[in-house]
Amino acid sequence: MAITYLMKASKTPETETATAQAVVTDMLAEIGAHGEAAVRAYAKKLDKWDGEIVLTRAEIDARSAEVPAQVRRDIDFAIDQVSAFAHAQRESMREFSVGLHPGVTAGQRVLPVNVAGCYAPAGRYAHIASAYMGVATAKAAGVKTIIACSGPFRGGPMHPYLLYAFNRAGADVIMTLGGVQAIATMAEGLFTGKPADVIVGPGNKFVAEAKRALFGKVGIDVFAGPSEVAVIADDTADPEIVASDLVGQAEHGHESPAWLFTTHRPLAEAVMKRVPELIAQLPPTARDAAACAWRDYGEVMLCDTREEMAALSDRYASEHLEVHTRDLDWWLANLTCYGSLFLGEETTVAYGDKASGPNHVLPTKGAARYSGGLSVHKFMKTLTWQRMTREAARDIGEVTARISRLEGMEAHARTADDRLAKYYPGQSFELGDPVTV
Repeated sequence: MAITYLMKASKTPETETATAQAVVTDMLAEIGAHGEAAVRAYAKKLDKWDGEIVLTRAEIDARSAEVPAQVRRDIDFAIDQVSAFAHAQRESMREFSVGLHPGVTAGQRVLPVNVAGCYAPAGRYAHIASAYMGVATAKAAGVKTIIACSGPFRGGPMHPYLLYAFNRAGADVIMTLGGVQAIATMAEGLFTGKPADVIVGPGNKFVAEAKRALFGKVGIDVFAGPSEVAVIADDTADPEIVASDLVGQAEHGHESPAWLFTTHRPLAEAVMKRVPELIAQLPPTARDAAACAWRDYGEVMLCDTREEMAALSDRYASEHLEVHTRDLDWWLANLTCYGSLFLGEETTVAYGDKASGPNHVLPTKGAARYSGGLSVHKFMKTLTWQRMTREAARDIGEVTARISRLEGMEAHARTADDRLAKYYPGQSFELGDPVTV
C-alpha cells in the first residue's frame, strides 16, 4: 500500500483523555456517598446553578412559549425526521419463534428498556440537535420513562430552545443538570427514584469518562471521544466543498480530528491551502477551536488507488465519513468501518448532525470497527424464551446430563435426572458417569 502523508497529526484522540479519569472517579465517589446533596453542590460549584433541578410542567410550558415560531417549526421538522428513521429501525427488528427439535420451541422477544437517560451538553451554545437525537429515538423504541438532562445555559436556566426540543421529542422528566453530575444522577436515579437502564448522548471528555466508568451498572450508547470527520475524495471532488466540510467539523473543538484520503495530489494541495483560509474567516470561538484541531489532529493522505483509500478509511474508522467520488455505489458496497456514511457532495455531516434523520451520536476513536452509533437498537433488549414437551425434555435431558457431567457439573446434571425420573418412572437412560470430586 503506497500512502503518502502530506500532513500528519501531532496528537491522537487519546492524548487528552487521561486527565479526566481522576476527576471523574472522585466525583462519582462523592455522589455515590452523598447523593443529591453532592449533585447540588457540584451544580453550584461547576455550573453556578442553585435553582430547582427537576423542571415542573408549568415551567416547561412557560419556557417553551418563549421559543419563536420558526425555531419551533425547524425543531419539529428535525424531530419528525429523526423519529421516522428511528421507527423504521424499530420495524426492522422482529420477534420470532422456531421449532428446533420435535417438541422444542424457542423464540425471541424484542422489548425496550424501562428507563432511559438522555444527555445533551450545554456549553457555549444550545445543543438543540443532541436533545432530540436521544429522546426521539428512545421514544420510537417505546421506552416507558425518558429522563433528559442538560446544564444551565451561561449560568442561567436551561436554554429554552433545548428545553423545547427535549419536551417536543417526548421526555417525561427534564432536569437542569450538566456534566458528570448529570450522568451520575441518571445512573443512580436521584431526584426521580428511577435509575436509568441506558444513558445516551454526547458530551465533553468528563461526560464521556463518566459514562465509561458507569458502563456495566448502566448501558451506554458509545464510548465517545471528540468528534471526527474523514473525507474520501478523487479527482472529481470540489476542493472548496471538501475544505468547507473539514472545517465544518473541526469547529467542534480543539481535539477534533479531520482527515482527508485522496488519490489526487492537486486536490490535496488545494484543500490544505484552503482550510486555513476558511478557518480564518470563522468567528473567534469557532476559529480558535478549528485552528487548533487542524494544526494538532489534521491529516491529509495521498493514496494510489481507491482500494487503498477504502482500506485506509476502514483502519481509521471515522465517526463521520464523507465520500466525494465517482461510482458511489462501489464505496457503499466496500466501506465497512464508519459511524455514519455520507455519499456524494449533495449531503454533508452537518445535515446528519441536525436534520436529515439518522442519529448523530456516533462511535469515535476507532470504535466504528465493532460498533454502530445511537439507534433504536440501543434502547432495545432481545430476550430469548423456550418451551418444550415432556417428550422433548427426554431427548434434551439425556444430552444435557451427559455434557454437564463431562464438565464436572453434577448439580446441573441432576436437574435433568430429576425430570426424567418424574416423567418416565422406571425407564433407564444413559446419563453419563456421576461426578465424584
